[in-house]
Amino acid sequence: MINLADKTMLYFRSEIERFFSEEDGVGVVEVILILVVLIGLVLIFKSQLTSIVGNIFNTIESKSGQV
Repeated sequence: MINLADKTMLYFRSEIERFFSEEDGVGVVEVILILVVLIGLVLIFKSQLTSIVGNIFNTIESKSGQV
């Protein structure tokens, strides 16, 4: 007869094995890694991106008066 603790351990073991055997989690890990890299790039090039976006909005604002 299997007691409750043994049933619980068997359940967790089967769930862990199922989790590692599925390949759906690989896509989630890839997306997370891509987001981490993008956030890192934004933090590294923050000042350059700020000036580029500012220039773009200044150009849009100055050209919108001509329309």
